[in-house]
Amino acid sequence: MHVLRHCLAPGLAACLALGCAGCSPTLNWREARLAGVGATALLPCRSDAQSRRLPLAGRTVAWTLRACSAGDATWAVAFADMGDAAAVAPALQQLRQAAARNLGETAPAAALPTVAGRLRLEGQLPDGRAVQELLTVFARGTTVFQLSVIGPHLDRLPADALDAFFASLRTAS
Repeated sequence: MHVLRHCLAPGLAACLALGCAGCSPTLNWREARLAGVGATALLPCRSDAQSRRLPLAGRTVAWTLRACSAGDATWAVAFADMGDAAAVAPALQQLRQAAARNLGETAPAAALPTVAGRLRLEGQLPDGRAVQELLTVFARGTTVFQLSVIGPHLDRLPADALDAFFASLRTAS
């Protein structure tokens, strides 16, 4: 608060001298291009991309992830082209179940709680820390997408920021 008070005071020099980084927003939205699928998404921080081969719905696919951390949470967009429309529904089901299982949830995907069409999970990371996760999985054609936000206190994040993130994915088609 001390830094904020000074940053609101007249004079740019005073703000810079006191570390204006304290005045910057926690969520600094950026467009992330999802290479190979002609899509974009908004992430609230500078994201890193990684890709790996993943077994999904009885096949091995290239799973690409763009993720970053902001506001005491990790924000992620991941996708894979299943290459066959028949593999899409099983892949979406497997992604929901895997997310729940990763946090220690054992209920079937149909029984998992949802909020505004998003799965709401609570559990623990492998190191024992308690976390919450909001997750949505969906498909455009044969490409499956997973958008998720995970952190210890998602209820402290602005609801409009969560809504903006989950609504941000744009595809060419």
